Amino acid sequence: MCRMKYKLLITAIMLCCMVTTINAKNMNTVTLNKEQAACLEAIACLEAKGDQPALAIAINKGLDAGLTVSQIKEALSHLYAYTGFPRSLNALGTLARVIDSRKANGESIVEGQDASPLPKNYDALREGSRIQTKVSGRVFDFNFCPATDYYLKAHLFGDIFARDNLTHAERELVTVSALSGLTGVEPQLRAHVGGARNMGVTDEQLRTIPTTLAERVGAEEGTRAAAAIGDLLKEQVSIGQPSSVSPWLVGQPNTAFAKYFIGNSYLAPMDGGVANVTFEPRCRNNWHIHHGAVQVLICVHGRGWYQEWGKPAVELREGMIIASPEGVKHWHGAARDSWFQHLAMHTQVQEGSSTEWLEPVNDDDYDKLEGDIDI
Repeated sequence: MCRMKYKLLITAIMLCCMVTTINAKNMNTVTLNKEQAACLEAIACLEAKGDQPALAIAINKGLDAGLTVSQIKEALSHLYAYTGFPRSLNALGTLARVIDSRKANGESIVEGQDASPLPKNYDALREGSRIQTKVSGRVFDFNFCPATDYYLKAHLFGDIFARDNLTHAERELVTVSALSGLTGVEPQLRAHVGGARNMGVTDEQLRTIPTTLAERVGAEEGTRAAAAIGDLLKEQVSIGQPSSVSPWLVGQPNTAFAKYFIGNSYLAPMDGGVANVTFEPRCRNNWHIHHGAVQVLICVHGRGWYQEWGKPAVELREGMIIASPEGVKHWHGAARDSWFQHLAMHTQVQEGSSTEWLEPVNDDDYDKLEGDIDI
């Protein structure tokens, strides 16, 4: 009998260990399907923007896609730590109204499971410090303000991240999407893009966020996410095209000159030898020289850069006109967080005029234009 009890005890311990291992692994994966993840990303970004009508639509889409009330409620509660209580409470109020409306109309909802109870001996500070280190990729101590350091470790990463109705990976998807909806938090956004990767979000899953936000929230939010994710992945991350926010044609991929560009550009020929050139975020052309002609650029949408060799770069915005002198080495393109469109034409054209294409604008020099964004 004692031997039987001993075997049962050992079996129970092994099962507990297996469950703990499985749960720990699952917390570092996205368990949602693609549509559910996209819906949750849109919900998070709209919560941050405070757009309640659009949020109600996004919540309905999420419920239709199979998100549970528990998952959406958890995401909106989680975000109070990043966007503040007012936005979180307003969004939870919108969720409650959507649920009431669906129930009144006989539409289905799935409540889902609440978070599992924590062990009685759970140490929020110790566990939060461990999770924060994993998210940050390094030990992080905010010694300037010990109280805030404690709140971050014990409450945010200790109490909130311990709730298992969203995985750690899903919480980082939610955080990245929400921060993409805010201005002035670019360092935090960049840090959480890295944190998402550290917590199990794949690069491919990261690449989908900008397009999701551009299509379901707005081009500005998608572009902001694309800039941060592109910086981490060291690549161009596209959000599609700015057709919804720009009255100017985008045109066709600029394949004939693609070898002279970093990133994707588009060309829409116009009458009178004028061309509308569209640059996706971070896209720019190589250094080049126009021989026997003056190039005139008329900025019509977004934000970009123009630089002549040996001179500081000039920030380009809508309405600005740049005349690039004949024989002067220069380049132009988009800012890293904005699509950019300009009209291009040539004046004072001489016989035998030509364009001489030179070396690319390297990433280090380009990134310096946007300032120091050390995280």
